Amino acid sequence: MKSLVMLRLLAVLHAVAVCLQPVLAGLYLNGSSAAIRLHEPIGLALAFLALGQLLLATIYWRSGGRASAVLASLLLLTAEAVQIAMGYSRQLALHIPLGIAIVAIACAFAVWTFHQEANQ
Repeated sequence: MKSLVMLRLLAVLHAVAVCLQPVLAGLYLNGSSAAIRLHEPIGLALAFLALGQLLLATIYWRSGGRASAVLASLLLLTAEAVQIAMGYSRQLALHIPLGIAIVAIACAFAVWTFHQEANQ
């Protein structure tokens, strides 16, 4: 199923980009001002990746896949929208733990896509 292959690719790209965010935040805290200049645009790009993932998950579901792909993608998109808002408002008490949850969900979703059968 072509939609599952595309969903896998986007989910892995999304997870890699998500995992880069705490590394950049740590580099910034270690004194690299360049790291925070990358943290913001990658964070914004993550929302667009999550939107694309939601679209692909919907196509996958409508072509016979699992609806849980749509729910997980919608959860990620919502969490990332809140994450962006918390980052811009400097609400680190929520930004940091939400970021940890996003990393866990994005990585788990990427792994989950490889456990799905292509002929569903």
